[in-house]
Amino acid sequence: MTTAPAAASGTPDDATIQARLQTAEALCLRQGLKLTQIRRTVLELLLRHGRSLKAYELLDTMRSIHPGSAPPTVYRALDFLVEAGLVHRLDAVNAWIACHDADGDPHDLLIVCTHCGAVAEISDPAMSRQLAERVTQAGFSLSGHEMEIRALCPSCRQQAQPAACKHTH
Repeated sequence: MTTAPAAASGTPDDATIQARLQTAEALCLRQGLKLTQIRRTVLELLLRHGRSLKAYELLDTMRSIHPGSAPPTVYRALDFLVEAGLVHRLDAVNAWIACHDADGDPHDLLIVCTHCGAVAEISDPAMSRQLAERVTQAGFSLSGHEMEIRALCPSCRQQAQPAACKHTH
């Protein structure tokens, strides 16, 4: 099992961002895809923020760079980046985050903090197979290769610690 922390670690430095952008361009080139300036800008904004962002947060930032940006511009770029494996769509918090190991080992589980949007990317093929088997046993089929687990990161868990928890976990 491997874990790649994402947003919890804060914003990456310029050298890390540039390296990830070069990786993104190389991945797109290998897949026969074009990382346009708008797509690259959206990816860079996600990388610079170092956390998950909602589409309208991205749009507001995009408008400071490209004043004519409209919601479809951002959504189309996000759709492309998700399909290319460069960005994760986080249903748990209705936001997006840059994939922090896009050219590394594949990951199949995303642990998403439902309070701050921090994400950990995890690869655990055995657990994923078991979950897929359980889904199949229930008569369903998975609609994607990544699964989200909703949780609280250590920082948010510490802030939200109730005085006396009556549940057994």
